[in-house]
Amino acid sequence: MTTKPKLLIVDGMALLFRSFFASAAMGHFIRLKDGTPTNGAQGFVRHVLTAQSIMQPTHLAVCWDMGAQTFRNELYDGYKANRPAPPEEMLPQFDMAKNLAQHIGWQNFGVVGMEADDVIGSMITKWQDEADITVISGDKDLLQLLTPTTQIAFTKKGYTEYDLYTHTRFKEEYGIEPIQFAQVKAFMGDTSDGYPGVKGIGPKQALTLIQMYGSIENVIASLEDLKPGQRTKIKDNLDMLKLSHELATIQTNVPIEADFAHLAVPNYEHQTINAIEERGFTLIAKQARSLYALS
Repeated sequence: MTTKPKLLIVDGMALLFRSFFASAAMGHFIRLKDGTPTNGAQGFVRHVLTAQSIMQPTHLAVCWDMGAQTFRNELYDGYKANRPAPPEEMLPQFDMAKNLAQHIGWQNFGVVGMEADDVIGSMITKWQDEADITVISGDKDLLQLLTPTTQIAFTKKGYTEYDLYTHTRFKEEYGIEPIQFAQVKAFMGDTSDGYPGVKGIGPKQALTLIQMYGSIENVIASLEDLKPGQRTKIKDNLDMLKLSHELATIQTNVPIEADFAHLAVPNYEHQTINAIEERGFTLIAKQARSLYALS
């Protein structure tokens, strides 16, 4: 019996932002000789190196947003409109992180007009029968992507602690299928993404509605069965409910131009790590050497 490959999909944006703000809060920007800050990019790479040593994948992919504008902004002007612009010290680190990943031998993925979430969802659809998949992220929206062969490791503390969600755990905790989670989000909205859902319906009510009726369409068809207050809220926000569902639903049909074999985890060569160190990324080199016995 052949062992199934293990694919690790990394939400590059989530780890980059997390690493940046964790160290920026203490003023640790870890600059190159020319003054360019590297804290987020180095933290991202160190996180992935550590995750690889813990999870032992055979294949690895890193997914990125490709600019702030996506099809969701075209659907709704308010989408992510309330998010502040990245700090100035972070701006050079987006390309820096991608370049470091490529230099080490990881495959970067991103599609203009789509979010990293959509690329992750499409990878899962493409390869869920071929591999056991683990996604690393901090974004709970990804719960809708869980399958019997896909688990999500939410970042928790440092580089080593995760809150691991499986298909089974989700069903036990939420009482619905993962694919229904976007419909819950449609009712409750998402303040960080800037869409309101149905005003006055919070997470508990939203989940109960989908548990009871199964879908937005069934809730709308059963409006007369609801309490008057709930009925009025939904009737008054029908258009926003449907729009919020579109915004909350992760796309799973983005073309992924890659051969699975090309995602094989690279062997870390001495000269690769030495070259990274010579460019000033000393924390990455130190991490790689300690984890992978490189001298």
